[in-house]
Formats: sequence, C-alpha cells, structure tokens
Amino acid sequence: MNNLTWSEFERVDMRVGTILEVKDFPEARNPAYKLSIDFGEMLGVKKTSAQITTQYSKEDLIGRQIIAVVNFPKKQIATFMSECLVLGAVNEKDVTLLHPDLKVENGLKIG
Repeated sequence: MNNLTWSEFERVDMRVGTILEVKDFPEARNPAYKLSIDFGEMLGVKKTSAQITTQYSKEDLIGRQIIAVVNFPKKQIATFMSECLVLGAVNEKDVTLLHPDLKVENGLKIG
C-alpha cells in the first residue's frame, strides 16, 4: 500500500455534482454511460463516462448527486473526452456510486 502525505491528499479536489444528462456510450470497450454533471457556478458542467450500467438505469441517474474528482487532466476514452472521475465503491462486477446523504449545493468540496 502506498501512503500519501497530507499535502498530497489535499491536492485531490473532490466535489459534489448533480447528474444532468445520461447517454449510452456504445463506443466504450465496456458497457458505460456518458454523463454531464453540474458542479455549480464556479466549476460548471463537466462530462465523464462511467461503467455503472449494471447498477443504474439512465432514469435513476438524472438528478442524482454524486462525488467526483475534478482536477485530473482530461482523458480520452474511445471517442469521448472525460473531464472528471466519478467515485464509487468497486467490487468484481459492480460500482456503487458515492453520494451525500442529504441534498447539498453543487460544487461543495469534500474534505
């Protein structure tokens, strides 16, 4: 296990966002959705893909708040440019999204 220093951890910018739009992503190697997520006034809307099709329908995701890392460099995934990383608990076959228990303001920092 690699230990992080406190200053390294502080550089990871995790924020709350609300999923606005969900589209199928047939070009992805593994089943995935394309997500548009609102991170509030300061960060705006960011796009990403997520392999969460076994746990969530597109309809279940619209309006759901999630936690994502927003300060990774953009990453090309097939024909799509991902701008953030949605966080979830991962087992062998499923991802369960992390989210706040109560509705909070989009863009709030996780700390």
